Amino acid sequence: MSATTAPEPMTAPPARSDEAPAVLDRREGPFGEVVLRERGKHFEIIANGCFLMDTSDGRSERLLIDAALAALPAGRAAPSVLIGGLGVGFSLVRAAEEERWGRITVVEREQAIVDWHRDGPLDRISGAALADPRTAILRTDLVDHLRTGTERYDALCLDIDNGPDWTVTEDNGNLYSPAGLAHCHDRLTPGGVLAVWSAQPSPAFEQALRNAGFSGVRTEEVAVARGVPDVVHLALRTA
Repeated sequence: MSATTAPEPMTAPPARSDEAPAVLDRREGPFGEVVLRERGKHFEIIANGCFLMDTSDGRSERLLIDAALAALPAGRAAPSVLIGGLGVGFSLVRAAEEERWGRITVVEREQAIVDWHRDGPLDRISGAALADPRTAILRTDLVDHLRTGTERYDALCLDIDNGPDWTVTEDNGNLYSPAGLAHCHDRLTPGGVLAVWSAQPSPAFEQALRNAGFSGVRTEEVAVARGVPDVVHLALRTA
């Protein structure tokens, strides 16, 4: 994903606005329109007219996975991870590259995004990771899965919209609400890690994590070329 200086919708990342994008696919789904575009050598995903992410720089998406693994208690064998949001696939690929992870579950509600990875242009990014026997894709809503599911995970790595302070789809704000964070807490094993990607730091969200009973709350930043840094918020379920 790309950071911006203000939470205003955009149709393309400003850094490459001089390059004309080519629309590869456009779908109207239950949550609005999603579009896959190609701009030069990179792909972009647009949701309801708002730029979500591209393939130009995946450092923060990889940090989401690496920081969660590093924060787990030492010696935990084959920890399971749930990745909320398939996106352009960088987080999934990073998880599949790390042999220490056990079960890798990806929750993605947009059928179009799943199709772009399974049978479309994004297969060149995620094909090997999707073929990994540890990987499972659940085509469902993340909030519903966390609320109704019973399975627990050692790590929840969530990359939904542009973070807790800027959601493209209104319902996604429920994920960052007190009830949503309570569901995240319930789905973690003791000592498990919640990692949340955001396009900007959010002290208010850090406090919300503490209010939800998480400990060890901290934020790691990734500097970007323009604007505020991308961040990963980290929090632990007390063992």
